[in-house]
Amino acid sequence: MPIDFNQQIIDEFRANQGRVGGPFEGARLLLLTTVGAKTGARRTTPLGYLPDGERILIIASAGGAPAHPAWYHNLRANPQVTVEDGSFTYQAKAVVLEGEERDRLFARAVEQDPGWGTYQTGSGRILPVVALVPIDHGPPAGRMGDALKKIHDAFRKELAVIRKEIGSSGPPLTAQLRVNCLTMCQGLHGHHSREDGFMFPAMEGRHPELAAVFERLRAEHLVVQRLLEQLQELLAADDVAPEELSREVSRLTAELEAHLDYEEEQLVPLLNGA
Repeated sequence: MPIDFNQQIIDEFRANQGRVGGPFEGARLLLLTTVGAKTGARRTTPLGYLPDGERILIIASAGGAPAHPAWYHNLRANPQVTVEDGSFTYQAKAVVLEGEERDRLFARAVEQDPGWGTYQTGSGRILPVVALVPIDHGPPAGRMGDALKKIHDAFRKELAVIRKEIGSSGPPLTAQLRVNCLTMCQGLHGHHSREDGFMFPAMEGRHPELAAVFERLRAEHLVVQRLLEQLQELLAADDVAPEELSREVSRLTAELEAHLDYEEEQLVPLLNGA
């Protein structure tokens, strides 16, 4: 993408918590900042990405150009990069995938979006697949209530993207779409487990008057967990129809959004010290 067009996307992305319009509306997009291999200058590039469990994948397509993009050369020289996903900014280690792993994940990407295959054919080169592995620097900075809202917003955004992907998918479901859903399920289960195990007990000790609130939140966690388990069972089936998957994700979305709204109403002011 031309530099001036890139900058427009970057500015819009940062101004709207990762949401952009035009050809990338509703797409999976991140901002990758690398350190120049020769100049040492920081360079930011908007890129599409694919979830892959605790890491994410990017592909050095350069729009099908014959040469690898500059950001790829940069991360080969300096593997520590900065990732902005619209909700959080974090450091990651860039790992260039090789051999069977690279080929398998590239095939999965092509199954999800044949455009990747078109890029590779037109470029005359093997498109590198890079895994971005987050480097843990502890909890998000800032007020705890604001951080909780950001985490919730990330789940809201992910569900919206998945619903769009399901709507544009035809049978059979792609392997990548299954990974997207399962990654979201794992992340949501982990978040609720940390709340049940750490955040809620700590807050209950300071606010015994909110016993009924925490009882309701824990009960809602159980409801969401049952829906997550049903979704994962559905994804394990060989012949699941997109319409059936869409109904299950819509059920999960409605239940989760009501839960997140209630939790934020009750806990964010307390966490922010209001």
